[in-house]
Amino acid sequence: MVDNRYATALVIGSVLSLLATVYLSVAVGTQHWYQYSCPPVKREGGNASELREEFIKGEFDEKTYSETMFRLNGTLGLWWRCILVPSQSHWFKEPDPRMETQCVSFTLAQQFSPKYKYRDNEEDLLRTYLWRSQFLLPLVSLALVFLGGLVGVCACLCRSFTPTLGVGVLHLLAGLCTLGTVCCFLAGVDLLQRYLPPPQGVEGSLGWSLYLALISFPLQMMAAALFLWAARSHRKNYTRMTAYRVA
Repeated sequence: MVDNRYATALVIGSVLSLLATVYLSVAVGTQHWYQYSCPPVKREGGNASELREEFIKGEFDEKTYSETMFRLNGTLGLWWRCILVPSQSHWFKEPDPRMETQCVSFTLAQQFSPKYKYRDNEEDLLRTYLWRSQFLLPLVSLALVFLGGLVGVCACLCRSFTPTLGVGVLHLLAGLCTLGTVCCFLAGVDLLQRYLPPPQGVEGSLGWSLYLALISFPLQMMAAALFLWAARSHRKNYTRMTAYRVA
């Protein structure tokens, strides 16, 4: 039989784990990790169209799409890169066109492509592995949480409290992976801007997708703490009760 305190800790930990999983999943699937804001200037429609076509259909080149994002209020995510361009009109040229977002996803091959130092034109191993880590770590984090959920379901079916310790450890590792994702992304952006500094007047800022990932980290850690506390406390209580019965 499980004490009410331990059952409450398990329920709260499960809710926190679910919230963290939802937040992290939304963060991974959206593009607002980092965003550039350029000063409002008058752009020629033909120039914007050329930049859009090059951004969407051109060859994958980090320098090219980064410069386009600087000029067109771009946003960057783990799997997406986007720009803000005027909507296309087939009948007439609007004096004040409506702006729309155009996004392109990173393919798996592009995620593993090497990064370069553009001044020396040599591979930057640090940025290469930071980029690869920033999209692999959140997948590992979600997989660990999913595995922890399976272990928890099996523990409930078997009516055993022992696997709760493993669930807590898995959530602890998942939280560290989530924190590593944010750190790798921020370090990669900082290194990129050292080699490709934004033009004067262009400002970069953190987006809400990154904040969702940041919020999911403490939620996973609190869930891990609750699971570990419940498992450890229940084990101590069970040991004392067993010793008391033997005595």
